[in-house]
Amino acid sequence: MKIVSVVGARPQFIKCALLSKELRKGADEVLVHTRQHYDENMSAVFFKELEIPEPEYNLEVGSGSQTGRMLQGVEEILQIEKPDYVVVYGDTNSTLAGALAAAKLHLPVAHVEAGLRSFNKKMPEEINRILTDQVSSLLFCPTQTAVQNLERENIREGVHLVSDIMIDAAYHYGEKAETGSQVLERLRLKSKTYALATIHRAENADDLEHFSSILSTLDKIAREILPVVIPLHPRSYKQMKSNRLNFPSLQIVEPVSYLDMLRLEKNAKAILTDSGGVQKEACVFQVPCITLRNETEWVETVEAGWNVLAGAQEETIVRSLKKIKKGSYLPNGYEAKEKDTAKKITEILVQQFSMAR
Repeated sequence: MKIVSVVGARPQFIKCALLSKELRKGADEVLVHTRQHYDENMSAVFFKELEIPEPEYNLEVGSGSQTGRMLQGVEEILQIEKPDYVVVYGDTNSTLAGALAAAKLHLPVAHVEAGLRSFNKKMPEEINRILTDQVSSLLFCPTQTAVQNLERENIREGVHLVSDIMIDAAYHYGEKAETGSQVLERLRLKSKTYALATIHRAENADDLEHFSSILSTLDKIAREILPVVIPLHPRSYKQMKSNRLNFPSLQIVEPVSYLDMLRLEKNAKAILTDSGGVQKEACVFQVPCITLRNETEWVETVEAGWNVLAGAQEETIVRSLKKIKKGSYLPNGYEAKEKDTAKKITEILVQQFSMAR
């Protein structure tokens, strides 16, 4: 069985790390890196830390109009490799390009993290998810909610509830982060004395009003409540620089590696983020999370009480953080355990391949 796996951004590297190890025990995997994330701290360092095999193909797409160039590049590779399955991850432009290229060539698509919905079609990620699921033959869902979302869209064939590979990765690499990362020492931070923030979604980073509002609120928090550390995404850095935004109370640092990020998350008093993956990791490590969006595809984290949707509203963000600092934030719990997701996905792929022969 030959698999072509398409990756291009941080969340995909994390999901791919465990699945690639499992696939290569018995299958021929060809790894395609679109280089959607081209910054060293957003790409190469993840391959090193997570011990992901060197990609057989590197598209060097970079910034700008990505999806069309990815589609062309991936299609050319698929015509050469002729795989039995094309595996795509999550909801980025790389995901959609890989899925569309495979569909055009009548190759079966396996979508890892299928069925997620924010129900906000202004998000590029939401469009990527919906279109990818529509052309996928195998849909690997992380939650029962994801399965139900697909059922509402009349997608029932090829749907498999396999658990969440990101949770598996957080546990797998979390212990390594405690001994292998020196980020707290480097940034002179002490456990549970700071808030960790990340901002990268287009709806926040590309909207100057939202972006300024969030940063202004975080700056106020840093002055009055709790120090705030922000590993700044390149998109957010560009927005700050081009508009000469200055928030001196924030501890802004360059993007950090995966192990550094896990250690920062585990030791934070609170996390403020617009990242889906960070929301889940916060729950895994039982750190209260404030999501800087008005909706989330990970509704389970909100229902369990670990996650609060705050958008860009200063009052909601500040009120939630004050509750966290006082210790009056009492989540109900969250079903976050390692569940051999990579092994389950591999077994299904092998079974489907055997049945198709």
